Amino acid sequence: MITHPAYAVEPWCLRETELNLEVLPQSESVFALANGHIGWRGNLDEGEPHGLPGAYLNGVYELRPLPYAEAGYGYPESGQTVIDVTNGKVIRLLVDDEPFDLRYGRLVHHERVLDFRTGLLERTVEWTSPSGRTVRVRSTRLVSFTQRAVAAIAYEVEPLDGDARIVLQSELVANEQLPSAGGDPRVAAVLESPLVAEEHSAEEGVLRLVHRTQRSRLRIATAAVHTVDGPESTRTYAKSNDDLSRFTVTSVLRPGQRLRLEKTVAYGWSGARSLPAMHDQVDAALAGATSTGWEGLRAEQEQFLREFWERADVEVDGDAEIQQAVRFALFHVLQAGARAECRAIAAKGLTGPGYDGHSFWDTETFVLPVLTCTAPLAAAQPLRWRHATLPAALNRAQQLGLKGAAFPWRTLNGDECSAYWPAGTAAFHVNADIADAVVRYLHATGDVTFEREVGLELLIHTARLWRSLGHHDHQGRFHIDGVTGPDEYSAIADDNVYTNLMAQQNLRAAADAAERHPDLAGGFGVDDEETAEWRDAADRMNLPFNEVLGVHEQSNGFTGHQLWDFVGTRPDQYPLMLHFPYFDIYRKQVIKQADLVMAMYLRGDAFTEQEKARNFAYYEPLTVRDSSLSACVQAVMAAEVGQLRLAYDYLGEAAMMDLSDLESNTRDGLHIASLAGTWIALVAGFGGLRHFDGSVGFAPKLPEQLGRLAFTVQVLQRRLRVEITGLTATYELVDGDTLDIEHYGEQVTLKQGAVVTRKVPHVPEPPAVGQPAGRQPAHRSWAPGHHEGGAAET
Repeated sequence: MITHPAYAVEPWCLRETELNLEVLPQSESVFALANGHIGWRGNLDEGEPHGLPGAYLNGVYELRPLPYAEAGYGYPESGQTVIDVTNGKVIRLLVDDEPFDLRYGRLVHHERVLDFRTGLLERTVEWTSPSGRTVRVRSTRLVSFTQRAVAAIAYEVEPLDGDARIVLQSELVANEQLPSAGGDPRVAAVLESPLVAEEHSAEEGVLRLVHRTQRSRLRIATAAVHTVDGPESTRTYAKSNDDLSRFTVTSVLRPGQRLRLEKTVAYGWSGARSLPAMHDQVDAALAGATSTGWEGLRAEQEQFLREFWERADVEVDGDAEIQQAVRFALFHVLQAGARAECRAIAAKGLTGPGYDGHSFWDTETFVLPVLTCTAPLAAAQPLRWRHATLPAALNRAQQLGLKGAAFPWRTLNGDECSAYWPAGTAAFHVNADIADAVVRYLHATGDVTFEREVGLELLIHTARLWRSLGHHDHQGRFHIDGVTGPDEYSAIADDNVYTNLMAQQNLRAAADAAERHPDLAGGFGVDDEETAEWRDAADRMNLPFNEVLGVHEQSNGFTGHQLWDFVGTRPDQYPLMLHFPYFDIYRKQVIKQADLVMAMYLRGDAFTEQEKARNFAYYEPLTVRDSSLSACVQAVMAAEVGQLRLAYDYLGEAAMMDLSDLESNTRDGLHIASLAGTWIALVAGFGGLRHFDGSVGFAPKLPEQLGRLAFTVQVLQRRLRVEITGLTATYELVDGDTLDIEHYGEQVTLKQGAVVTRKVPHVPEPPAVGQPAGRQPAHRSWAPGHHEGGAAET
């Protein structure tokens, strides 16, 4: 995408200067607008041509069958898939009875700009119809951060070379025809027309459609209101049927005259509310938006983002692509969660249907740390959603013969819908990842109300799972056997170090929280004996270590496995899971994504500096990065052990995952966790940000390619600005009470408004470490006019 000459490198926006149909599906993802509740893909206003049309509501899904060659006890019975809800984006244009379709006639000029500061997607087009009439079209689109149920479009057309009869058709469209859903015809049948009509109307410029899903029984209401500004000849008409509600505007324009249509769309859904209630809900949302007006919605959007960037911006000197990419990333991470409000954040956010719209551990481990430090209120909402799904997690644990809660590997509604249990059910670390996100949020905000309402219960039930799942051996060591860690190429392993260390933290955090709130903990049946058991299990947690090699085992016995034949693996055989049987992959030393290296990042307090260096050097040549989640973690740990050149290359890969479509699936939506990873690689990698036991510390270091890195974070209920050059780090407490931080282990006390500067020690770069043959990150370099970097060699 960004490497295509149609895309400019600019610090505060993504600009497309020509239309390229070859990358139209990818552009629809990168230009998507969302607020955590509504998601609109960046389709052209006229609806066609398109790669993948899409309008999504967070939490709206359809049930679908899960195929099994052989059924087994505990297998999920059905899956959930995000569906395309009513499309409110469409505004069709006819010029002298000819449809405005960019595949026909002549495209004179086309530009789209997504502005990260205003939250607006603006488009300007000049087009000459097949009959020779030229018009200019301008449109501006937003999905409101301040009015959660509302999205809006301003669409304006003017003729440039003579009178023109203009017709605009503003539509609400349900059950749009979509590209094939894949190879399973049963899935395709489920998703082909998932919405059943319940109500439709079109009157006085107000459109309305109400549908319900066939199987999940969710009710979706959509309404739109219009404001028209045009010559006296302008006329309007409206009609509707089950799946289409249309408002038509006609006018004859002379050059210099314009026809402007402002369209405001409201969405609502519920699994419980009645049809009249949903009807009234979207009408109320429209009434609020109408009173605000188009200019008011724009102003609210800009103010919301102004406040966000004041506490979240990251400045990078020396690499303009990375500067653009990190703001692009932060903007889309915000869009994924800003108004989720007790809903999940999916792996693709609300930008596309990839991964069926499911949420994974990605949210808690990659996305929420970013939101916690930049938009804390948004970080709390997915955790409140997890809490709301506790009954399903408790039932799942009981079904598996365990105590506590077993949260799903992938889900939309809280039920497990992974049909492959070794990578799904066995990946119990999702429990500890949720607990880690709770602890991070509490450390950053001190939100006692959240801890008492949500956090404590999550910590208790996740801790109970570990005590139930694990066991003490005859020497008293605590083991957690038969699990899958982050590396899905090593399934059903004993004592996965990542899982064990994160479970250890979970157990201790639950015991601490129960002691802080004994009244509530007692209500959940927690007593001193149980918290003592949690602490004992944590203290005796087994962490496999190979004394001969001097490295931690990713899991028990891992370093004794046969090495994968990397040299004999062709570039077109990656990702391995698509070309080799899992049986072959599972018994070899080959790593899909950072696993033990991830443990060293999140639980760095459990390793010495020497152990980190040796572990990184051992596992780096085994990690093939067949997951978009890996590069940012490897960037963080490469920076910590002094491999700054390598860290910079991995930063480029994480940052350009979607802007360069590195995994060839950006068409299905953005990789929200990898976008969050851009921030993680910069702030935790080169900024050296770490949180341990309620404290915050920094150990910054920059690669020679970057002259300066500056960022603002929310830590311990305060706002802190950090600025790093090659020689110094400057810390400024922007607001909040006195704050103690650490700089390379030295305690530094910050007072509001004061600036403290410390030297950045020079650390010689150690000998380079290798990667699997053919899987090195692209050697990154950037200069104006030079488009290289980020793509993994294959």
